[in-house]
Amino acid sequence: MSFRKKMLVWGITAAILYTLLSYHFVFLGRRVKLLKKSHLTLNYTFYSIQGKKIKKIMSIAELRKDGIGDLLVEWGRMSPEQREMFLDLYQEETDSE
Repeated sequence: MSFRKKMLVWGITAAILYTLLSYHFVFLGRRVKLLKKSHLTLNYTFYSIQGKKIKKIMSIAELRKDGIGDLLVEWGRMSPEQREMFLDLYQEETDSE
């Protein structure tokens, strides 16, 4: 393999890895939405909300911080009032620790 091809393969591999580290891929059935992660990590890179309760989804601090609540409102899984309720609930738990 020539040097250019090797560099192209490594560049594509690096771009894919960076994308996986930078975004949550959230699935609801066939719909997929990307949420920007607040820091580079592989935690919750692929996350399906199909059949999960809102409380379970919102209990995950990383997803909550990165905006999963806004996505749930956008997809009609909860109201803006419910989102605020969960954000307040988990903020109080975080403050008390």
